[in-house]
Amino acid sequence: MTAIIVVVGIYIVQIIAVLAFILLGYFIYDKRFRRNHGTKVTEGFERTEEVNIDPVTGEKMRVYYNPKTGERFYKKE
Repeated sequence: MTAIIVVVGIYIVQIIAVLAFILLGYFIYDKRFRRNHGTKVTEGFERTEEVNIDPVTGEKMRVYYNPKTGERFYKKE
């Protein structure tokens, strides 16, 4: 009887670990362009000819580049 409880416990721990990794991946890793895009481009950024299309939402995002810092800014079009 205790062997069955141990085996079931191992499967439960594995399921919890997989769910935790999925949630961490969704909230931490999948940032794409959400982190620094918006409607107002801050000073110091230059418009580029690069346009990205988000594969999930289909929105066009214009890329702006700051040559001093190397930072990129994504603006919805």
